[in-house]
Amino acid sequence: MKKNPTETARTIAELIVQLGRITHDYVDGLSPAQWSVLRYMSRANQFSRTVSAFAEFHATTRGTASQTVKSLVSQGYLSRTKSKRDGRSVILDLTDAGRAALLHDPCSALVSAAAELPATTRGQLTSGLERLLGRLADNSKIHPFGACGDCSHVASKESPRKMTLRFECDLNNEPLGEAELTQTCINFCSSD
Repeated sequence: MKKNPTETARTIAELIVQLGRITHDYVDGLSPAQWSVLRYMSRANQFSRTVSAFAEFHATTRGTASQTVKSLVSQGYLSRTKSKRDGRSVILDLTDAGRAALLHDPCSALVSAAAELPATTRGQLTSGLERLLGRLADNSKIHPFGACGDCSHVASKESPRKMTLRFECDLNNEPLGEAELTQTCINFCSSD
């Protein structure tokens, strides 16, 4: 028997919620919110490793995000450094302890299960989930995040001395390392 579209849509939503619940557990003494911060900081670029950016990404208040970050700093999982671009801002970085904790990330089981899916299924699932997230972000007026490599602010420029390409964020007038092209950015603007 064929399910109607509303039933199928509800099933998809419930499965997504259930997957989230399975991976949100206290592991190694860290709360689900703390794990979210560590995951985010491990994937965020130089412009996005701030309390404000995490709060926006995680759709929470700055105060809540600040308390979670403060606890991770006090436990030695994150370090704070004054921004060189803006002395009022603080950049957060994972410490060695933070990187070590991520080796026990409760989300790893979900990553492994997703890796076992056929490549075509992974691609379709990624595309579908990105569309869902985009739709919810549009409806909620949430700013979309994305990777620098897919952003319209990124320009590739030929280096005059080395005859190689270098990348730059035109929005911030800052150079980008090649690794940053795959990192999450708060200033993302779709190049579509």
